[in-house]
Amino acid sequence: MSQRISKDEYYLSIAAAVAKRSTCLRRQYGAVIIKNDEIIATGYNGAARGEPNCCDSGVCWREANNIPHGEQYEKCVAVHAEQNAIISAARRDMIGATLYLAGFDSNGELARPAPCIICSRMLKNAGIMGLVVRTENGIERHMI
Repeated sequence: MSQRISKDEYYLSIAAAVAKRSTCLRRQYGAVIIKNDEIIATGYNGAARGEPNCCDSGVCWREANNIPHGEQYEKCVAVHAEQNAIISAARRDMIGATLYLAGFDSNGELARPAPCIICSRMLKNAGIMGLVVRTENGIERHMI
């Protein structure tokens, strides 16, 4: 008999599946907002609607210009996974919710997902209270 996975494993698995829709060449992220055991919204990182995707053009400007991770986000065409999830949900549904975030590097290895400063502010203003990520050490829970 197989063992049932935890809710955190379940929601992180969904976030990982959402990340596979990312259009970013550098890193793929997926976010899932959960409240009362219901999925409120999902989001992945990629170009704004109607804009060319990096995966289609084959070019990441930040990568081509050796911009380190965590710097000069304004030069990236992507909207972050957390931002896309937030704009897909009503604030009343996000108050007290938890965001599950999964990420992968371009080589397919697990990235250490963490919201950037702007996403952290947006999560707080959206009313999201918790963050759950998977790291090399296991599942981590954080308060926002």
